[in-house]
Amino acid sequence: MKKRLIGGISMLMSVVLLGACGTTGTNPSDTSSAAKTSAANGEKQYKVAYVARAQSDSFAAWLANAVKEEAEKYPNIKLDVFDGEANDEKENSMIENAITNKYDLVIVQPNNGEAQKPYVEKVVKAGIFAITTNARISGIEGASSVDANPYEQAAVNARAAIEQIPQNAKVVVLDGPSGNFHADERRKSWKAEFFDKRTDVKIVGEQIANWNKDEAMRYMEDWVQANDKIDAVISMNDNMAAGAIEVIKDNPKYKDLLVYGVDGTAEACLLIQEGKMTSTCMQSAYDLATKLLDTSNKLLTGAEKQIDTDIGNPLVTKDNVQEYIDMHKKSGAIK
Repeated sequence: MKKRLIGGISMLMSVVLLGACGTTGTNPSDTSSAAKTSAANGEKQYKVAYVARAQSDSFAAWLANAVKEEAEKYPNIKLDVFDGEANDEKENSMIENAITNKYDLVIVQPNNGEAQKPYVEKVVKAGIFAITTNARISGIEGASSVDANPYEQAAVNARAAIEQIPQNAKVVVLDGPSGNFHADERRKSWKAEFFDKRTDVKIVGEQIANWNKDEAMRYMEDWVQANDKIDAVISMNDNMAAGAIEVIKDNPKYKDLLVYGVDGTAEACLLIQEGKMTSTCMQSAYDLATKLLDTSNKLLTGAEKQIDTDIGNPLVTKDNVQEYIDMHKKSGAIK
């Protein structure tokens, strides 16, 4: 705890405030690409909207902050960030507002891919570039995507867990939102790569915690009371894994608890270093942000018409975690 000053959390309020103000006070007629030029060098400037899933989600906050920082490298791009607050109706309204306000490109991090899909289709139909990310929404003609492979993100953990989780173990599972591409693919991967092979392992609790730490804590509290032992926590993201760890952190009965996650957040890396978490898959928000802005620039300047690209899926364990802690320190996410 004494080292854990997470930069992504400390920067959260600035992102939320930006999302709250949005385009307030802006005349949409003044924001069309034809009218916008960079005051510094006369270069055409493009307006980009980034609609985040939920700033209460540690990874979504990390990604939003990384996108903001990366956008500063592009003088031809003006970025506005909006917070969907894990609410489909709110996020869909923000996407519609981006169309009304004549943004040149809209990046959507969906809360629920199926719920946001019709609205991203509206973006494309309006002649505006669209990119879906974390998780991509497939099947939208004319839309681009920047993402990772969620099946492999879970699989790198599951393949390690085959040897790590003891025989006849009792485990609990924390799932992401139903219908979310990453949540569904990660759970599918754990089934194929672990549970179908380790039939001796019993799931004594499984709930959808919506990527949320507080929800995960509530479920873990119930599971601890209902079971004589829990050998492992299998979580579809780091935020929920951290919530489960918070519940049992001072209980010596769970000193050998195995905990798996996905994202590689600064918090998760510190937990792995402290021996409280077993492993995670690094879903680098920095890499996603780099690809998102590069993709945006290529689309806006006409270099490409459509781009679909992924980042890598490295496993983070106690053996290599220092490399990723150094990465977070360099970016300011760990002080």
